[in-house]
Amino acid sequence: MGAHTTVVFTDLFGSTSAFEALGNAKATQAVTQITTWIAKTVELHGGRVVKMLGDGVLALFSDNPSAINAVVELQRTHQKRMARIPPANRMPIRIGVASGDVEIVAGDCYGDAVNVAARLSGLSGPHQIWANSAALGGVDEAESVRFRILGPINIRGRAELCTVYQVEWQEDVASGILTMQADPDPMLASTYMDALGGQIELTWLDKTKTFKSFELPIHIGRVPQVEFVVNDPCVSRTHARIVWRNGSVMLVDVSSYGCWVRFSGGGSDLLLRREECVLHGRGQIALGSSFPDPRAPTVSFSVS
Repeated sequence: MGAHTTVVFTDLFGSTSAFEALGNAKATQAVTQITTWIAKTVELHGGRVVKMLGDGVLALFSDNPSAINAVVELQRTHQKRMARIPPANRMPIRIGVASGDVEIVAGDCYGDAVNVAARLSGLSGPHQIWANSAALGGVDEAESVRFRILGPINIRGRAELCTVYQVEWQEDVASGILTMQADPDPMLASTYMDALGGQIELTWLDKTKTFKSFELPIHIGRVPQVEFVVNDPCVSRTHARIVWRNGSVMLVDVSSYGCWVRFSGGGSDLLLRREECVLHGRGQIALGSSFPDPRAPTVSFSVS
């Protein structure tokens, strides 16, 4: 494929729930139908499918525009397909796209771009496309496609922060304030997004507090001096920080034992140890111990 390659990693969100609702045989058939269709769509756009990963597909493209056109078509077509499926059986797609150097060895692919694409897929939510800045080089916004900056994000196993964008693919998106060029000035993007505002609601036991974007950063911890107190032995004095950066709510772990993040609707739990991630939609944060531990204090969040 050459040194510069665009990697696409797709994942079916909520497939675990589908197996519970449909049973193994029907769920396997449904997953296989979707991943086979994804592979065919990739090939129609000039991409190469490297491998199928259960409910995921790893593919390579030789140029950015072909990759972005492919993933936008995947999301738009799949949205229409899901409208004919009962809600309990729906499996939205989440997609990560990254461009960079890739090594092909024995038919498989390796490299930073592969790792970033897989990680962005895991961090994104259902129906979403997240891409690194390099993957949007040479791609023009058109036909209701927008690039919204999420800001610099820490990718596990990577020393440098990764500047990430969300590709807004919904055809009815009309908010001109979200329109960006492929490489906008991050400071300018932050100004636009801050104008939109936002908030996060946190709940622990019977306590709920809402913080507006202009009130961030705030801290979660055990001591009374922090803005959201979780008085539990598992929690560090100052355990985590929530910040507003480039139009996104970020969770930053500053603890000794880490945070676990679980987004509503399925997907694997995300472990943060002195790392950060974008909080979106609804979910839970386990502080100091993982979700299976019954002692783990769990904070619910809702971002809007």
